[in-house]
Amino acid sequence: MRLLTHNFLASNVKGVSTGYPLALEVAKTSIKEVELNVDFLRGILPKIDWRALFAATSAAGFPELLAAEQPPEAELFAEGAAAVEGSAIRRLHHALLEIHVEEGTLVCPDSGRSFPILKGVPNMLLHEDEVRH
Repeated sequence: MRLLTHNFLASNVKGVSTGYPLALEVAKTSIKEVELNVDFLRGILPKIDWRALFAATSAAGFPELLAAEQPPEAELFAEGAAAVEGSAIRRLHHALLEIHVEEGTLVCPDSGRSFPILKGVPNMLLHEDEVRH
C-alpha cells in the first residue's frame, strides 16, 4: 500500500464520525522506484492531507523525509527542483509513491478498529454488525 493510498482511506464503521486519518502501524515496508511525474504531484497535492502524510511517513520509518509543515508550492515546483536529489518535490514523490507498506495495521482513530495490511493490500472489509444501514 502506497502512502498516497493511506492518505485517502477512512474507516466506515457504524457510529464513527470521521474515521480519519487512520493510524498506521508498520511491520514491513519496501521501496519501489517510480518515475517522477511533476504534473501528477502538482494535481494531487491539493487533495493531500499533509499532517496525515507526515505521520504516515514517520510511522513507516522515515521521520526525517518530510517537513512537519507543507513547503510552499513555489519551493516544491521551482524550476529545476525535480532534477535535484533531495529536493522537496523528490522527497514528496518518494513519500507518496515509492514507500510501500507491505505488512501492518490501519487503526480507526474513533473506534480503535484495526484493519490488517497483508502483502501490501489493506483489508477494509467490515463485519456485518459494523455496517451502517
